[in-house]
Amino acid sequence: MSLRVAFDMDGVLVDFTAAYRDIETRLFGVREPEGADRRGEEHDLVAVSNSSVRRNTRRKQRKAEAIWEVIRTTPDFWVALKPIELNSVRRLYGLMIEHHWEVFFITRRPSTCGDTVQRQTQRWLHDQGFDMPSVLVMNGSRGGVATSLSLDYYVDDDAPNCVDLVSDSHARSILIVDDDDTTTLASARRLGIATARNIEVALDILDRASVARLQPRVLQKLAHLVGWR
Repeated sequence: MSLRVAFDMDGVLVDFTAAYRDIETRLFGVREPEGADRRGEEHDLVAVSNSSVRRNTRRKQRKAEAIWEVIRTTPDFWVALKPIELNSVRRLYGLMIEHHWEVFFITRRPSTCGDTVQRQTQRWLHDQGFDMPSVLVMNGSRGGVATSLSLDYYVDDDAPNCVDLVSDSHARSILIVDDDDTTTLASARRLGIATARNIEVALDILDRASVARLQPRVLQKLAHLVGWR
């Protein structure tokens, strides 16, 4: 039987963070460095800290609202974003053909002007080299989605989504996480979630899993290596 594999979009395949920061810079200028608003030791540190947290929170909320307003009012915003890895989608398409995967792309992106989120995402994937992509736009439990779709594997950069998936489904999850995030790496390993520093490594894992799926001992060794239970 064909493996059924799903991928999150932003943070896995799409560099949404860069686009968000570009808008932030255009609206508000260059970011202040961390700690730029520290006060001297002569001040009441507790009072200053509390008031600074409240001001920073309100300021961040206003900035985020302004940035998302730009996103919502930009026609076909989701089509113009850059990939995180230049040829990752094309490689994914090749692996799908080679291993006969059934591939789904799952996102909870909000609507913008122009085409529907589904159509924009399909256009982006097609432009990156993936023919006839199956895109699902939905909120809610990733575990529930995995069960409904009978997924075997799921790739995401959001740790709670991966935890939800392994808790509520039989699918195996791969979390995209930086190598220096040791806390998340350790937690994922403890929960039976595989980790990869980028989509290319995640595709390497899925490629090896597909080759090994008819060899139980090899697949068991791979599962132990990457952290799957």
